[in-house]
Amino acid sequence: MIRGLIRGSAVALLVGLAPFSALAEGFALRDLTALEPAAKSALGGRFAARAEAARLTLLCAACEGSPMIDVLLGRQADGTEGRVRSGETPIASLEALCRQRDPECRLTGLSVAPAVGWISLYRMGSMSGATAIVLRDGDLLTIRSLAGDAATASRNARTLVQALVPRIVGP
Repeated sequence: MIRGLIRGSAVALLVGLAPFSALAEGFALRDLTALEPAAKSALGGRFAARAEAARLTLLCAACEGSPMIDVLLGRQADGTEGRVRSGETPIASLEALCRQRDPECRLTGLSVAPAVGWISLYRMGSMSGATAIVLRDGDLLTIRSLAGDAATASRNARTLVQALVPRIVGP
């Protein structure tokens, strides 16, 4: 009898979870280690890299301004993606929030369909930063670039968005 209850409970649990797994597409790629060579190549090959499944760190000590970049996979299921996707939270509203924290912050949308995304540019002490955010079905990709000047921080982040996002997001 207990064995039947356990078997029945397991089947009920699997049936109950089935619709949720079918709805969640998320990113096509969930391991950044495979992207290390592509990231280094996109940035010109001078960067040293350390890759883990959910984090790829790149830095160039020999480059002017010693740029550093973190590529991170995570989750964000707070509803932001849906609000941006539907237009309830336009990119201009996200930029206004960014400017409340730092009047020099600039934020623009990214073309990363079928995901949604944006990039913000800001100062961080003596460094400049650029952070790209990409969301798809609760999966979160963050590309955070720091450099000695805003142009380098932005260029590095945008270069990695172009080189990596299509492979991570998928069709």
